[in-house]
Amino acid sequence: AYDTLKKAIITGEIPAGTRIVETDYADRMHISRTPLREALRKLERDGLVEYVLRRGVVVRAFTIADVEEIYTIRNALEMLTLPAIIENATEQDIADLREMLRQMDEFHQRGEIDKLSPRAREFHDRMTHICGMKRVLRVIESQDEYIRRFSAVSIAKENRRHAAHAEHYMLVDYIEQRDLESFEKLMRKHIERSKETCLMALKESKLKKE
Repeated sequence: AYDTLKKAIITGEIPAGTRIVETDYADRMHISRTPLREALRKLERDGLVEYVLRRGVVVRAFTIADVEEIYTIRNALEMLTLPAIIENATEQDIADLREMLRQMDEFHQRGEIDKLSPRAREFHDRMTHICGMKRVLRVIESQDEYIRRFSAVSIAKENRRHAAHAEHYMLVDYIEQRDLESFEKLMRKHIERSKETCLMALKESKLKKE
């Protein structure tokens, strides 16, 4: 129940402001109200729902602070994996990453954001998994659903899309060259710019609504 609701909230399937009525959702999910309540308590700890007076459980909107915190955590963890990626990467790993970029080229040229965005995340996931740091990867994966939603906002910005795609090629070059210093420098810039672009887009959206 927790995993199902969490995914639906993060992806926007259950929009912010939606009231989660226990009886309705227990019926929909074919479970009793007890496990549903436990799931809602976990979601409240995650900051995805809140208890509102006279309304009950309501889905929270993501705030700028939420997005900034999630990106900060994810980016710090991703930086930890870089030395191991350089050390562990095989010729096959590098070939796989280049093939992913080749496939992304087509969607990038046509401006098909809905297809490019998930593949950009898959590229990053494939690269990060080269590190083989299982415990770190599990923590990174716990943030993946958030990042997949936010990265679509970031990659939709045309000026950032072109730069990010070029940087992906450079990152693979540095892995192949075993150039850790350049790899770390570019990755730090790459993921921080993604964060900044996403935050800028969210701020613009908020101003339009106001």
